[in-house]
Amino acid sequence: MKAYQEIIQWVNSFHEQGETIQSAEFLINEYNLNHPNFKGFELREKAKPDFILMTTEGILGGPQIIRIPENTFEFPLNLMLNLLAHEMIHVQQKEKGNVVTDKNEREWQAYYENIFHIQFPQIPELSVFYKKACANKALDYYNRMEVGSELQLKYAEQKEEVEQLLKSLI
Repeated sequence: MKAYQEIIQWVNSFHEQGETIQSAEFLINEYNLNHPNFKGFELREKAKPDFILMTTEGILGGPQIIRIPENTFEFPLNLMLNLLAHEMIHVQQKEKGNVVTDKNEREWQAYYENIFHIQFPQIPELSVFYKKACANKALDYYNRMEVGSELQLKYAEQKEEVEQLLKSLI
């Protein structure tokens, strides 16, 4: 993998040429995020600093498209890498034979990955601000699971990890 500063230069070069999709493709290849169930990127409306929306779209069990804002790379690269990793978790979760049907579980798993980088350890750490935001979003999705359900029990230990992390970030 290239050095982080070199990656930033590549991304900036793509961005200056208006090649947002090529930049995203470069990053998923550079950071080994690609997955056989990934069909490609499509652009969506520009993001705002307080609202950056990326989505994974496609039928469960079928190939997935990730829609990214046309101005994705105007934002901090480590944040964008974490958002791309989040969406690639969703691509995996929607693969035929590996479908995670519960939306709360899908989001829990993706936010947990953003916090702890278990599957994608090569992704840079988030700032404390964004770690807190992801931890709180993960807990929101955990709390949306049926109270005392098998799903909550399945993630009870991870929930404790997230709560401990939040306490340590205060």
